[in-house]
Amino acid sequence: MVTIGMNYAVLPGKEQIFEDACAKVVKTMEGIDGHDQSQLYKSLSSEAAEYLIVSRWQDETAFQAFIGSDAFKKVTNWGKENILAGRPSHTTYKED
Repeated sequence: MVTIGMNYAVLPGKEQIFEDACAKVVKTMEGIDGHDQSQLYKSLSSEAAEYLIVSRWQDETAFQAFIGSDAFKKVTNWGKENILAGRPSHTTYKED
């Protein structure tokens, strides 16, 4: 198993759009081969809207296949909506 941490900074006033899009992404992940579970977290200690999606996958290959899929592209139009304050960063945590 691997856990993927996906970090996003969201422009002020765009939080609900981002949260709604994330809900669609998490819903889309349900039932995808290799996906275990995903959760969305929002920072309470920052003035900026910062989010973390924690997603558990069977392996990193399954995660990479998902983010390259048409299903993922259909629910992620953040660039078009000018929602993100910067480029997202992803971190992979591998279990031994």
